[in-house]
Amino acid sequence: MSMANIVLVTGGARSGKSAYALARAEEIEGRRCFVATCEVLDAEMAERVEKHCRERDSRLWETVEEPLAIASLVEGGDYDIYLIDCLTLWVNNVMAAFESRGESCGEEQIAGEITALIERAANLQGTVLIVSNEVGMGIVPGNALARKYRDLVGICNRLIGEAASEVVLVSCGIPLHIKQ
Repeated sequence: MSMANIVLVTGGARSGKSAYALARAEEIEGRRCFVATCEVLDAEMAERVEKHCRERDSRLWETVEEPLAIASLVEGGDYDIYLIDCLTLWVNNVMAAFESRGESCGEEQIAGEITALIERAANLQGTVLIVSNEVGMGIVPGNALARKYRDLVGICNRLIGEAASEVVLVSCGIPLHIKQ
């Protein structure tokens, strides 16, 4: 049994990482699932989501909105290509879910969550592209919650990068292959 091809696509905000991941996924034959982790919480976000959905409408994508259970979704294996966009919002959602239960989401908890995704993705026959912001190259955030968030995203990126067959850093719209 062949294992999934896991590809991490990272970069800064508006760097072109999502467009790169989408184009890359569309080069692969098979059923495609766009996993949207975004929760629509305001009008501006609703407009962004609608714009992205319109862009994918005619391009043979099925969009699944899943803010938390991306590992379970991938485990289903109903598609040949999964594009998870984006991990950065997913970390935010996981932190909020833990908080809503009166629990703290620390390094151990986020590592457990992301390891479950990696293990389930690795058992698929197909391709899983994961889009995430590179958060460690900017200034150190000025408050504890923002620093914790940055650190948790960084941990997820590192763990996925280690497990991925390929890692692409998109900077200024240019894909830089840092692991192949």
